[in-house]
Amino acid sequence: MDRRLFLTSVAAMVATGLSACSGDATAGTTKAVDTRPFKAPQGVTKVPLPHGTLYRLPGKTNQIALTVDDGTNSAVIEGYAKLARDTGMRLTFFCNGVNRGWTEHADLLRPLHDDNQIFLANHTWSHPNLVKLSSRRISDQVRRNETFLKNTYGTLGRPFMRPPYGFTNSRVAAQLADLGYPAVTMWLGSLGDSSNIPPAEIVANAKEWMTKGRIVIGHANHPGVLKAYGQLVEIIRSRKLVPVHLGDIYSV
Repeated sequence: MDRRLFLTSVAAMVATGLSACSGDATAGTTKAVDTRPFKAPQGVTKVPLPHGTLYRLPGKTNQIALTVDDGTNSAVIEGYAKLARDTGMRLTFFCNGVNRGWTEHADLLRPLHDDNQIFLANHTWSHPNLVKLSSRRISDQVRRNETFLKNTYGTLGRPFMRPPYGFTNSRVAAQLADLGYPAVTMWLGSLGDSSNIPPAEIVANAKEWMTKGRIVIGHANHPGVLKAYGQLVEIIRSRKLVPVHLGDIYSV
């Protein structure tokens, strides 16, 4: 990843540094002060995960859940990991373990996962259309990705499953529920970046869809989003939205 590009993108939000030291007059020591723009949500009472399909967050809320799928571009996975680390943004990643970036950048992502700042969820091992698969092959896709997530990050990714392409039906949904995923996780707004679109279009989509209570989908596939990070952060901040991951909201 181009480090200068990433730093330029978020500079407007974090130009003064993402941590600082303040003196403690009584102890004669210094302590780190977290000056990142986003913090963990406060006062959240988790709700049971419903059976069926998730499109948005429950109730009237100023929270927003940005979810990131796939990971075919290792540099974009790295960029999202650094965005989370450097701004405090909470993200839900729907990972395909076959994509090497999830292994290459485990050193960046694992601490974020262990600190409960990100949630790593299941998107199958290699992103097939589940509607076209037999029950055995669906199980293989789900279980293989669980094994990868467990070995790499210490989590199975349950209970959040997003079927590739958003393709599902009653048979697939029933089997996913039996496998430990009672709610198919969809979205109600998109950055539109499943294809290779310019940063300006990504930002325009974000302005349209990043509003209260929405689950928004993005992808770690194309480099255009690397140039849009700073503007995504500013949209969230200017609208006084609170970024959350799905594990912040639902009992897991």
